[in-house]
Amino acid sequence: MTARHILTAPAWPYANGPRHIGHVSGFAVPSDVFSRYHRMAGDRVLMVSGTDEHGTPITVAADAEGVSPREIADRNNRIIVGDLQSLGLSYDLFTRTTTVNHARVSQEIFLGLLKNGYVFPQTTLGAISPSTGRTLPDRYIEGTCPICGYDGARGDQCDNCGNQLDPTDLINPVSRINGETPRFVESEHYFLDLPAFSRSLGDWLATRKSWRPNVLNFATNLLEDLKPRSYTRDIDWGVPVPLDGWRDRPDKRIYVWFDAVVGYLSASIEWARRSGDPDAWRQWWQTPDSDAYYFMGKDNIVFHAEIWPAQLQGYDGEGDKGGSPGSLGRLNLPTEVVASEFLTMEGRKFSSSRQVVIYVRDFLARYDADALRYFIAAAGPESQDTDFTWAEFLRRNNDELVAGWGNLVNRTVSMAAKNVGAVPTPGELTDADRALLRATSSAFAPIGEQLGRNRQKAAAAEAMRVVGEANKYLSDQAPWKLKEDPARRDTVLHTALQAVSDCNALLTPFLPHSAQKVHELLGGTGVWSPAPRIEEVTDLDDGSPYPVITGDYGDAQAVWASRPLPSGTPLAPPTPVFRKLDESIVAEELARLEEGQE
Repeated sequence: MTARHILTAPAWPYANGPRHIGHVSGFAVPSDVFSRYHRMAGDRVLMVSGTDEHGTPITVAADAEGVSPREIADRNNRIIVGDLQSLGLSYDLFTRTTTVNHARVSQEIFLGLLKNGYVFPQTTLGAISPSTGRTLPDRYIEGTCPICGYDGARGDQCDNCGNQLDPTDLINPVSRINGETPRFVESEHYFLDLPAFSRSLGDWLATRKSWRPNVLNFATNLLEDLKPRSYTRDIDWGVPVPLDGWRDRPDKRIYVWFDAVVGYLSASIEWARRSGDPDAWRQWWQTPDSDAYYFMGKDNIVFHAEIWPAQLQGYDGEGDKGGSPGSLGRLNLPTEVVASEFLTMEGRKFSSSRQVVIYVRDFLARYDADALRYFIAAAGPESQDTDFTWAEFLRRNNDELVAGWGNLVNRTVSMAAKNVGAVPTPGELTDADRALLRATSSAFAPIGEQLGRNRQKAAAAEAMRVVGEANKYLSDQAPWKLKEDPARRDTVLHTALQAVSDCNALLTPFLPHSAQKVHELLGGTGVWSPAPRIEEVTDLDDGSPYPVITGDYGDAQAVWASRPLPSGTPLAPPTPVFRKLDESIVAEELARLEEGQE
């Protein structure tokens, strides 16, 4: 089977603060499980993203601290890089939007849209803070939705009815920053002509049969009320507008949302430049048989299923006004927008300001990364809003990872190491032996099919069901009772060890850290499931220093198939793969949550 080119595009975490576990349940863990599976299956994966560092929330945080926006971005970029690397997210490049490369690519997309007639100037009313004189972005204005009456609609969108809005549409608008009523003044901006894509976007969405129904329905409903969206903003922190009379103005920039989605392309180009082949990105963006999967929470669907595809179609010259591709050439549209629902915490919505939150860094200081990854994959908000509770996290860690999978590994390797000191040589197989080996080896096809379709909860459940079959086999065959029949004992242990090896491969996309441990407990050497690393680099164009996440994933031993476990491979007594958690953590964590809200 020919290897596919697959672009994995996780949403760009915003650099106004650390990310919490609700964030990474949408863009991070699902994208890494997907990428690791496809690499194991032999596909050529390019996983790119970075920190989104422009826009008003950064300037608000900078003003509050009396520092520059760049200082806020630099600090949070480094925190987020550390957190995502600790989670084991296998980015080929995790960069940032404040690079010269990103600005140039963002400006090229803007100019291509302008050339094809999809961006136009227009005088509009912009919201100003009366007390500071600063522009208020749409998302920082709240009021009552004029369509459904929802109290709490934002100036760009109503989360209740899903309709696009302008701040001037809101009833009783107020600033989220200080509660004052904004003042609206005239300002000239460039707008993306979204109505010019209603036909082309509709035709494209009609071909997206495999999308999650909630995502496809939401995206399709957006087409009913397309309005031009402002491509520029009155702000001094962002990508300059590349036009005479605009590029040197301190108060006009490309809107952060329009430059952030270009980041998938700019990061791919930066990766190619760093790889030594500046055109390598084209294999993922321009070949007809390549695929691109975008991962995010459902609040990002608008920009990934409507705005970004419109930008791409406009740059390619494929909207109602026609046109021709810009200097980068024709660019591929997303294959799928993989949007998860929301994760709540103990029945409450995550809120950093209200301290209903646990940041990734704090979580990983107390618990293993694979325990969090497993919870998100097995019980996360894949297709419906899901509640994270400490009791359920404890149960899944102790019952499924420790008592289920970890126990299977430990007792199988322990008996083989004690009795033989190596992987035993099997004798003649019984029907029970063959049945288990069929069960584990035949699981790769259906679980792989589920992972390829981003049905990760079903895939994790099926992998754990296979683990359960292996545990039952071991209990039924009871090799500890076969001291008087060493040939049969060795056959049972070899069969069980082969099942462990198969199950480890099946679980590797979900549990890369423990998969490496199990590989070594089975006598394996070298890298089974590669870990990402942080590298300190300098901007390719202006020399500014910053950290990136990258890794060497091509030489990994992990493959998506059953591989025979060689008899005679030395085995040592195992150490536990997972940590059993004390029940007291539930009360401790709930107490922390309550303390944070006082």
